[in-house]
Amino acid sequence: MRVMVTGGAGFIGSALCRYLVLERGWEVLNLDKLTYASDLRSLDTIDHLPNYQFIKADIADPLAVAAALHDFGPDAVMHLAAESHVDRSIDGPGAFINTNIVGTYHLLEAVAVYWRGLMPDDRERFRFHHISTDEVYGSLGPDDGLFTEQSPYRPNSPYAASKASSDHLVRAWCHTYGLPVVISNCSNNYGPFQFPEKFIPLMTINALRGKKLPVYGDGHNIRDWLHVDDHARALAMIVEQGRVGETYNVGGRNEARNIDIVRQIFDLVCELAEDVPVTKFDDIVEFVADRPGHDHRYAIDATKIETELGWKATHDIASGLRETVQWYIDNRDWWQSILDHRYDLQRLGQG
Repeated sequence: MRVMVTGGAGFIGSALCRYLVLERGWEVLNLDKLTYASDLRSLDTIDHLPNYQFIKADIADPLAVAAALHDFGPDAVMHLAAESHVDRSIDGPGAFINTNIVGTYHLLEAVAVYWRGLMPDDRERFRFHHISTDEVYGSLGPDDGLFTEQSPYRPNSPYAASKASSDHLVRAWCHTYGLPVVISNCSNNYGPFQFPEKFIPLMTINALRGKKLPVYGDGHNIRDWLHVDDHARALAMIVEQGRVGETYNVGGRNEARNIDIVRQIFDLVCELAEDVPVTKFDDIVEFVADRPGHDHRYAIDATKIETELGWKATHDIASGLRETVQWYIDNRDWWQSILDHRYDLQRLGQG
């Protein structure tokens, strides 16, 4: 397949590009705006290969997107470009509205024009795959079961609301204009190359540096954790085999309380790293004021993708966390260059 991936320099997008290029041998065009959390270093293993291309462009720029579609001629577009950090959406929702909603609208318009211009057989094969989040479903109580593809949308944060809006736009372009779409909603991702502001890398890096491990509220909020490599496999299967107009929930079946994940990370850092500054958990954990509107629990029922497409997560949280923590220990310069802004300067051509 020839696939255009939007947001392919982000955390999930780069894992997807690596998987499609290296494991599936597909031709990939990565279209990314290169915002603060993008990192081209995560693509070093493929950037020299003939079946991978990169173009710097904004999904909200219709002319740039149209030109990329025309020149590359994809069989599918996999849309991951988005602002994604909940805390940032609370402090500044405007960027989330502009990228996640308005940007998705412009992308849909450009893709629809491209799709209509294809030959009949190519038009039949084409897919637009929109990658979204379980946060659109809102919050679960302890005894509320799992999110399914039929769960009602109840987004609570500006980020979740912007993603829910984009999901609805994609469905509308399918039902109104006939654009062949598939949608997937995933649980919390983790793994190598995740930006340091996110939960697991933040706790790992802080433990390595002897800084406080800030935990919202009492730490009893629950998340379902999905290794990014498992997610990349799922996305490839969905775009290749998923039924048009359908939604597929992708989860790791790894529910855990935030405080328990923090403790596991701290224990792994103490075990795997040398010269850890603080070796007693109670001396480094810090409970902080809860985030506004903090959802209590996310948990995905992945039965549909498991039974219909044959996908299953291969990482449990214990082995996945160990592998991830080890990666951050072994790649200190990667995250240190972000923390001290050296990578920003390199990316901007200033150092």
